[in-house]
Amino acid sequence: MVPEKFKKRNDLPVVSVSTAKNVKSSSGVPLRRCLGVFSQKQRWGLSRRGWLVAVLFSILSAGFVILTIQPFLAVTQRVDSKVLVVEGWVHEYAILASVKEFKAGHYSCVYATGGPVTGSGGYTTDYDTSAHVCESQLKMAGIDDKAVQMVPSHLMGRDRTYNSAVALRDWFRQRKMYVGSLNVVTENTHARRTHLLFQEAFGNGVKVGIIAVPNPDYDARHWWRYSEGVRDVLDEAIAYVYARLLFHPSSQ
Repeated sequence: MVPEKFKKRNDLPVVSVSTAKNVKSSSGVPLRRCLGVFSQKQRWGLSRRGWLVAVLFSILSAGFVILTIQPFLAVTQRVDSKVLVVEGWVHEYAILASVKEFKAGHYSCVYATGGPVTGSGGYTTDYDTSAHVCESQLKMAGIDDKAVQMVPSHLMGRDRTYNSAVALRDWFRQRKMYVGSLNVVTENTHARRTHLLFQEAFGNGVKVGIIAVPNPDYDARHWWRYSEGVRDVLDEAIAYVYARLLFHPSSQ
């Protein structure tokens, strides 16, 4: 009787060369062709259901951003303070809102900030700065002359908001004036960035509040329907990301 181990194993499957290669590929080792120039390996991809979930998620995310980004940028957060600051570049509607805020908030003084006016080519005199322009507008709008003080910045170009905040901070220090808190009036979607840069300039020892005056030329709740609203939101969103992630003020 022939032992079992010497019997012919006709029940074993025949594996072709191509099948063996496929088996090797399924094991995780990539197949190679043309001296290794080309390789084939297993990869995962989205199914139809996966693509549907991805598209729905993208639509919901875009809708959430559209509905929340404008209120995020145009933030208003007042602090208890007797000091009001107005950015000098703002338009007339923000000047009028500043006068209303000054009277309603019982502030003791309002400071107009800003650097050289656009088109001046650089600093010449304090009277060619947006701080001086703002000071004149506030006085004409009804604030007593003695309550308004311009604090001009001598720098222009990049980081104008931060430079204006530094000029105001240094103005207080030179006169040995301690200011524990202040509220800054600015326009619309510029508010989030203004608050960030003023707080950066004054440090954590000073509470900085922010007041965003809405633009009357478009409905902020539906900003995407207006070209000016789209420009405001996109420009300020990019500028805020720059200020948050890429802006590094000097140690001075």
